[in-house]
Amino acid sequence: MRWVLGRAALWLGCAIFFGGTFAAWAAAPDFKFNRDTLAFENSTVFEYNEGVPQLRRNDPGKKQPRYTRRCFTMCRTVVQFQKFARFDPRAKPLDDEELAHRVRLVTRNAAWREAAPKAERTVIPGYANLRQLSEKRGLVLQKNIGLGWPTYVRIGNYRMFYKHGRDYQQREHELLNAALANGELFVAYLSDFPTLHINHAVLVYNRKPSKSGGKVERYDCYDPNHADGPRELTWFKDKREFNFEKDQEFVGGFARVFQVYAHPLQ
Repeated sequence: MRWVLGRAALWLGCAIFFGGTFAAWAAAPDFKFNRDTLAFENSTVFEYNEGVPQLRRNDPGKKQPRYTRRCFTMCRTVVQFQKFARFDPRAKPLDDEELAHRVRLVTRNAAWREAAPKAERTVIPGYANLRQLSEKRGLVLQKNIGLGWPTYVRIGNYRMFYKHGRDYQQREHELLNAALANGELFVAYLSDFPTLHINHAVLVYNRKPSKSGGKVERYDCYDPNHADGPRELTWFKDKREFNFEKDQEFVGGFARVFQVYAHPLQ
């Protein structure tokens, strides 16, 4: 409880008072989509058409198996590389074995830990950033950033079953603004249980400019299912609810947000 109040107080401390209302000024983290995200995509287990799932047909001509059920893993990995890795593009690239070792060094750090000083971070030579590394050596990353199935038994998943109140979503909205205002990233678990149109994780990294006192707030997200560009999460003040952008997998609209990877119990 004290942790929640502390984060809420941080949000208020980062707010600017305008004519009787608070307008949070989110100083976005030093994060760029085309620099700090993964170039490969998470693949859903099912194939979707307007949000309706169907069994996928196997492609016998495909040499590499699909990379599935890794949306949480990929969001966590992006946070870990942001906090615990640094790149040296002028150095010689590593062979697969040593690169795999260094990737594991990065991803063994708990995502909720404070960012390491630059001098203490794991060096990834031969590449300018995570995007470039994952374009050139994606298979090494996929094999070493972690499995997908453990995310189904995460402690924080229990919230999807009963944390359905608008007060809880209001608190998550405040924590989201507090994280961005503090230069942090916010990994959001999206669920509309029990409907189950969406059961997914995205990384929120930027709050878009909005008018003071406005009733709608929009955020840029890295969605592991879409490597081509950011997607949008929206907060509706009057309804006290989040909506997520429509795509082939999700019909779009209502989705609850639960912060993950901010502390061990999430």
